[in-house]
Amino acid sequence: MVDQKLLVEEAKKIIAQEDVKYVIGYKKGTYGFTISPSYAYTPEYAENFIYNPLCAKNLASYPILEEKLPLGREEKEDVRKIGIVAKGCDARSLIQVIQEKGLKRESVVIIGIPCTGVIDPKKIKKRFPNARGETDVVEEGDTYLITVNGETQKVPKDELLSEICRSCESPNPPMYDVLIGEEVEVPEMEEYKNLKELEEINISDKWEYWEKHFERCIRCYACREACPLCYCKECMVDLLDPQWVRRSVNVSENTAWNIMRAFHLAGRCVGCGECERACPVNIPLMELNKKLAKDVKELFEYTSGMDVEEKPLFGTFRPDDPEEFIL
Repeated sequence: MVDQKLLVEEAKKIIAQEDVKYVIGYKKGTYGFTISPSYAYTPEYAENFIYNPLCAKNLASYPILEEKLPLGREEKEDVRKIGIVAKGCDARSLIQVIQEKGLKRESVVIIGIPCTGVIDPKKIKKRFPNARGETDVVEEGDTYLITVNGETQKVPKDELLSEICRSCESPNPPMYDVLIGEEVEVPEMEEYKNLKELEEINISDKWEYWEKHFERCIRCYACREACPLCYCKECMVDLLDPQWVRRSVNVSENTAWNIMRAFHLAGRCVGCGECERACPVNIPLMELNKKLAKDVKELFEYTSGMDVEEKPLFGTFRPDDPEEFIL
């Protein structure tokens, strides 16, 4: 468990610095199991900061969205630092964005959180569909102590854990300025275990599998809005000249959108699972992202978001690259 008192104290110290604009953390939502992002502009605002297994949201997208807003007339850019609470995958997102020059390292103060996994919001809402009042979740070993309307019950962690967390390679932030608590042990696991079955089926069955998923896509672009690496000023799906993807919602156009987005994230996706959590029709988007991450690792020996000094995968040139894929 994260020491909540220490988290609040460190957030207060950071926001009290003159060169810091605000700190982004988590706070209790308005009802049930909801958790909301919280902006602390003064030390007093940080009093409501919390961290528990419900804090699944990757906060790395918020400073990017906030800082790329156009300036008003005669408004000067505020160059003060931004503080942010970050789990392992969140910190990897920040590293990747910094590599791509979306943010500057010196402009971000990272409060690192060693993560033992987060609860899948969809799973806990299904398990407790009528949770509307006061709730609380405490992690205790392999069990979650869940309090709903004053009653506490034990639920095995395995039942509610996000599927992404089962294969997480970076529970500890690879980069931070302050770490809350001790780093957690990284469990040994078989990499990309869940992809093997999908890779081994024949091409026609693969198409049938994805067709069933993509025909449900309603093109709401929630995956794009939730992703910390989707921060282009203008998305290719919104372009009309040229028009890369038509506005019609059908299997063909849905497939084009999802495949194009997956390739846009090749060598960039850090596996946080925000896209899949945000999807209202439960498309297994992380299977696509993980497949590309696996290929990138095998072909280029590259893992995204691990070293802030490393160059982005497709932003580099190596004279010794064999380029065996060129016919």
